[in-house]
Amino acid sequence: MTTAGDTAIDVERLYQRYAPMVLRRCRCLLRDEEQAVDAMQEVFVRLLTHRDRLHGLYPSSLLYRIATNVCLNVIRERKARRTDSGGDILALIACGAEQEERTLASVILERLFRREKPSTRLIATLHFVDGMTYREVARETNLSVSGVRKRLRDFRARVLASASSEG
Repeated sequence: MTTAGDTAIDVERLYQRYAPMVLRRCRCLLRDEEQAVDAMQEVFVRLLTHRDRLHGLYPSSLLYRIATNVCLNVIRERKARRTDSGGDILALIACGAEQEERTLASVILERLFRREKPSTRLIATLHFVDGMTYREVARETNLSVSGVRKRLRDFRARVLASASSEG
C-alpha cells in the first residue's frame, strides 16, 4: 500500500486483495454476472489510468466508490439503449420500482448512520452489504476480529434502541 507521499498505487496487489470485494459490489448493483465481471475489470483499468493521481490510504473505500460509479454508468448506458417498445416500458416500470426501493434504502441507511463514525459505516457496509466475514472486515479495516464484532454488536444495539424509541 502506498502513502500520501508516494507517487503510485500497486494496482496488481490491490487487484489480488480487493477484486472479490469489487466483484461482489458490481454483482449487487448490476445483477448480471458478465456485466459485473466487465465492470470489475473497468475499476482496475481506471486505477491503472489514474494511479499517479491517487493515494492508497483507504483502498477498500476508493475501490468501492469507483465500482459504484462504474456500475451506475453501466446502468445509465443500459437505460439509454432501450427503445420505446412495449417490453421496454415494462422494464422501465420495473426499474422505477427498483429505483424507489434503492432511494428508500438510502434514506433508511442515512438515518441509521447519521451519528456513526465513518469507520463504523465502512465496517457495517463491508459486513452487511458486501457479505464479508468478521475476519475479512478486520483485515480491511486494520482492526481485530473482536474489535469488528464489538463495533457491529454496538451498532446493532444502537439501531434497535433507535427503532424501539421511534416505533
